[in-house]
Amino acid sequence: MFVSHLSLADFRNYAVAEVELRPGPNLIVGRNGQGKTNLVEALGYLSTLGSHRVSSDQAMIRAGQDAAIIRARLEHAQRSILAEVQLNRASANRAQINRSAIKPRELPRYFSSVLFAPEDLSLVRGDPSGRRRFLDQLLVLRSPRLAGVLADYDRVLKQRNTLLKSARARGVRGDALSTLDIWDERLVALGSEIIDERMQLTRALRDPLSRAYHAVAGDDHGPELRPLLSIFGGAAADAEDEGFGGPGSTGSVSGDGWTAGESTAEKFRDSLREVRGKELDRAITLIGPHRDDLVFMLNALPTKGYASHGESWSFALALKLAAAEILRHESASGDPVLILDDVFAELDQQRRSRLAEAVTGYEQVLITAAVLEDIPPALTAHTIHIRAGEVVDG
Repeated sequence: MFVSHLSLADFRNYAVAEVELRPGPNLIVGRNGQGKTNLVEALGYLSTLGSHRVSSDQAMIRAGQDAAIIRARLEHAQRSILAEVQLNRASANRAQINRSAIKPRELPRYFSSVLFAPEDLSLVRGDPSGRRRFLDQLLVLRSPRLAGVLADYDRVLKQRNTLLKSARARGVRGDALSTLDIWDERLVALGSEIIDERMQLTRALRDPLSRAYHAVAGDDHGPELRPLLSIFGGAAADAEDEGFGGPGSTGSVSGDGWTAGESTAEKFRDSLREVRGKELDRAITLIGPHRDDLVFMLNALPTKGYASHGESWSFALALKLAAAEILRHESASGDPVLILDDVFAELDQQRRSRLAEAVTGYEQVLITAAVLEDIPPALTAHTIHIRAGEVVDG
């Protein structure tokens, strides 16, 4: 798949933008603050329904305007699709495919992209929420129906937390709170599916991650992914979001499963019973995929706290390349669009060449850069220049 045309209206610093794109590498060049990242942010939003820079859609609507529009012409196997989303300040967002209304959460069915930007260093060094978001966005790109499962889980989680807060305020103890059992069953049913899907995805990522890390770094530092699941008791359940007790704690799961014959749902249900008293005391749900983490390892040590800046950068980049490899082999619509936002400036000459070689085979690659000379010549065939929110040539 590739994007042949991108149209923006009142998005970030663009009143209007019309950008022609081609298969293969597309380089978007402009000084910092001119709007080059805004273009690729818009495409990233179409496939993930989120920004890699901000958590709120409102920030992407141009100042003084009520709505922003992202519209992209998608091409695959002689078929053309027009995908569109309208971001609204005062009402729900709206989406269309070929001018017919769809639910915004259905957009990832039609378009997949993988974006890497300097902000992705937080995947390695930041809080677990970023790693959970990475897994869940990739899950939806692999299987769009999971968007509904994730949304339903969030709703059940909010309802359960509201009930816990109400129970604490009234001094109700767990045995007398039969309503909680009903929400527990919904939480377990949805949460177990999410946990299982994340575990399968983690296993699928391991080999592509190893290959991508070696391709980017030129070294084999034994990159690993170790799920850290809160349903595995004490340290994981009691900890705050930063770390769950760390690698090797009672919450760490490095294999492909747990006690023989025990399902994820059974383990989840047992763990909820064990922590009910603590949940009532704290009025919050302590067990579930919303409390899990994914530990990154290099040379048998956690990258967080041990890896150098260069190693952390290479790991984060390799993780995104691994995601792209999974999608290109599993998607019926071909390669995802690979987006590299201001990446080459962070790399030395040798790693720039390695990265260029690693991405050359993708059907479409979008690259942003402030300095043309930072980009290997093989990626500069189609160059678009941006100045102050305008496409000046391309």
